[in-house]
Amino acid sequence: MANVIFANVQKEFGSFTAVGDLNLNIRTGEFISLLGPSGCGKTTTLRMLAGLEFPTSGEIRIGERVVNDVPPGQRDIAMVFQSYALYPHMSVGQNIAYPLKKRGVPKAERSTMVNKTAEMLQLTPLLHRKPKELSGGQQQRVALGRALVRDPKVFLLDEPLSNLDAKLRGHMRAELIELHQRLGRTMVYVTHDQLEAMTMSDRIAVMESGKLQQFAPPQDVYREPANRFVASFIGTPGMNIMDGTLRNEGDAWIFDALGISFQARNLGPDALPGNAAMGVRPEGISIGSGPIQAVVQLVEQTGHENIVVVRVGENFRITGRTAADRVWQAGESVQLSINPEQAHFFAEGPKGARLNRPMRLEIPKETKQ
Repeated sequence: MANVIFANVQKEFGSFTAVGDLNLNIRTGEFISLLGPSGCGKTTTLRMLAGLEFPTSGEIRIGERVVNDVPPGQRDIAMVFQSYALYPHMSVGQNIAYPLKKRGVPKAERSTMVNKTAEMLQLTPLLHRKPKELSGGQQQRVALGRALVRDPKVFLLDEPLSNLDAKLRGHMRAELIELHQRLGRTMVYVTHDQLEAMTMSDRIAVMESGKLQQFAPPQDVYREPANRFVASFIGTPGMNIMDGTLRNEGDAWIFDALGISFQARNLGPDALPGNAAMGVRPEGISIGSGPIQAVVQLVEQTGHENIVVVRVGENFRITGRTAADRVWQAGESVQLSINPEQAHFFAEGPKGARLNRPMRLEIPKETKQ
């Protein structure tokens, strides 16, 4: 096992900066996800760690070793691709054994290691089949097995579940979580799927336009987004963002938007009067009563709840959640309110920094258990 460090890593393709000044410290045995929209730099980051791309500047370390110029085969890492990349003419057992054969592991030892890996992934009955005889989930497990059998220091996974259907993705997520817990290996996982990142990761690195926006545990990314981009990107449905202005009245901060004044609570020292934004997740919107007049535009019935989209004024939309037994009709006039305890405030701009104080206070060292 090993930790992974990116220190001021930059990757440029001509005049285009794919990854800019990236700093990450991935702890030994940690499962982290690189999450962000297409083109954010997450795959380039993984490819640099794998040795398939080389950084323009900065330093990448695996354990105590700087690997900037080390070839992929000498980094003691294993990579699982989105496409599985299985050899079609080889059996399952031969596919899993191939990395060992390349490294010159004796045949008897290879057989023992393959059988052990196959048993771990429930592939033993399939060892003599060819990839074309397997389901998508089985092929994915073979690709994992080929990585596992090498017992590398670090596992790299590049959107390995994206080709599977929703039910199988859920099953494979659970298998990967269990596998990580059992192996305790460092795993770096690239995904554009928030559910995968939120459910599987110890920490999530949210990226956008080649820049790291936040690196924190899933609940912190959701409850305490570092800036407006993270707030709007994380969550399904996304956070409601309202542009407005902050002003100070004595000891109180007031946020004006939608023709209404809201008390802005728990702001930190970076708050200044002027343009700002307020963000509220759908669960912080109460539909049915309150000072805001709205018209229902869309109702999505998910079974356990309803997602309700309303229009405020001419064109501003707000999304809320309601109980499944309360069905609103499109065109219906409603009132709504915003829970001030769940309001986030951000500085002006699409990546405006969070202005709220941290919700979770650090426990003094002498009181920690």
